[in-house]
Amino acid sequence: MSIRADIVVLGAGMVGVGAALALQARGRDVVLVDRRGAAGCETSYGNAGLIERASVDLYTFPRDFATIARTILGLNAAARVAWPELPWTAPWIARYFAESAPRRAAAHARAALPLIERCLGEHLDLADAAGARSLIRQTGWIKAFRSERTLAAAGREARHIREFGLTFDALDARAFAAIEPDVKGFSGAIVYRDPASCVDPGGLVAAYAGLFAKRGGRLFSGDARTLDSTPQGWNVRTDQGPLAVREAVVALGPWSDEIFRPLGYDIPLGIKRGYHMHYAPVDGAKLAHPLLDADGGFLLAPMARGVRLTTGAEFARRDSAPSPVQLERVEPLARQTFPLGARLDAQPWMGSRPCLPDLLPVIGPAPRHDGLWFDFGHQHHGFTLGPITGRLLADMMTGEAPFTDPAPYRADRF
Repeated sequence: MSIRADIVVLGAGMVGVGAALALQARGRDVVLVDRRGAAGCETSYGNAGLIERASVDLYTFPRDFATIARTILGLNAAARVAWPELPWTAPWIARYFAESAPRRAAAHARAALPLIERCLGEHLDLADAAGARSLIRQTGWIKAFRSERTLAAAGREARHIREFGLTFDALDARAFAAIEPDVKGFSGAIVYRDPASCVDPGGLVAAYAGLFAKRGGRLFSGDARTLDSTPQGWNVRTDQGPLAVREAVVALGPWSDEIFRPLGYDIPLGIKRGYHMHYAPVDGAKLAHPLLDADGGFLLAPMARGVRLTTGAEFARRDSAPSPVQLERVEPLARQTFPLGARLDAQPWMGSRPCLPDLLPVIGPAPRHDGLWFDFGHQHHGFTLGPITGRLLADMMTGEAPFTDPAPYRADRF
């Protein structure tokens, strides 16, 4: 006997949980299915914890020759190309480079703006409802620079965010030291005031999933690859038994291709891998903000579990063996920057950011399969955008007027 529901959401990361909550709020009976049987255990767990309200520019591929050359030569700590992986990754990197051309990148950023503008409000509403507001800190984040030259250039570049009603402060070394006295080695910093951060990203996803359960939602353990169409809709096998639904949402992040490719969709989903490690601060040292070392190529974030050191992007296949070279490279500089003590993790955590070449997610119906919907490819912003893209998807699935035109995110745009 099958378990029945209106909708199954495959994947219980921030994106999947956000979609499940939005659909539930519109009166749908929703089941979340995740291979872990729990929420927030995969990509959503390992990130800088930023809710990036100020990200009006996307993470485009660098266009300047110096940065590209440093990356190719292995001298850029913020980006690493895994050379043995190039036969698989090079075509996607080339497409990413093309979509990062200034005119195209500006159009993609305009398309992302309606999501960015609403991301923090959507999070705060859910956090309040879930009793998890204490996990979110509205202190902004810091981009710090080791030279006067890079600091001045960043200040000039940051000015345009004021066109979007956003705020920042440019600090010299003395002003920076006043707000982060335990941080050393910088000529100054840009403080982005509008974003928020989370001290336990996995915990926040779990709190949202708890809200989903409190409102009557169900979370099952199961293999999304068992998804199969039926005359009535879709079936998927779970540890609680077969589940029969009218509609299915693919929100599997970097694993979404395991569903859409067998169904015949050629969506160019690429991967940027990243690593993190937690450390105990030494002698009561405190980090008040998430801090990006723009010149050093790493980010330090204050977390409930010590200080998290996160790396930039590694261009490699999702399932190839971990290669935490970037973490090993930046850790000595991070220790000079902030008094980090013992490592708190047995080994570096590795995750995969699901990216499309134009750095926009896929949100909307699967063009050739009734009742199948996509919600994936959020690149660096899955944690930021999960709740708001869930709202947009729910608008589309329930026939409500969407808050923005969903056309830029359609699956067949490629």
